[in-house]
Amino acid sequence: MVRIPQIQVRQRFGGIAEFSVTKKIRGSCLCGGVRFEVEPPFIRAGHCHCERCRKHSGTAVCTQARVRKEQFRLLQGEHLIRVYGKREGAVKAFCVSCGSSLFGGDWPEGDEVSIRMGAFDDDVGIRPQYHTFVDDRAAWDEITDNLPQYPFALTKSARPFPGQPRLRSE
Repeated sequence: MVRIPQIQVRQRFGGIAEFSVTKKIRGSCLCGGVRFEVEPPFIRAGHCHCERCRKHSGTAVCTQARVRKEQFRLLQGEHLIRVYGKREGAVKAFCVSCGSSLFGGDWPEGDEVSIRMGAFDDDVGIRPQYHTFVDDRAAWDEITDNLPQYPFALTKSARPFPGQPRLRSE
């Protein structure tokens, strides 16, 4: 595992920590056909429990980190990426060879790139900071950490459930 030193922490998006590191972060799909790199800092990272993300990932949550589009570079495999669900909410961009879920959000048109954290080859230097769409989670999905929990999407005006910790600057 590559250790990445933190050199700067800034506040952004309602107090969510943003980390700067000293090197580009690499990522790929399971078969290696799609490769990308990201230049930090990340905007935020979190766990989404919505039904769509559960179906995308095949697990309880889809854990993702976001960067600005100009910080993202697709190195190879553009022809292997397929997008499911345009105009139906967040998309799933995946590798057609191995099925790895790679990107979401408004891929590839959005101002930000939402990257599945499991697709990174290196330590990204940021950890999930919250849970979203908690009201939509599966009946068997038990949240066991102390991260803030939001009933729906994370927006600047969103507030966690009563009694839950808040993100800084809320």
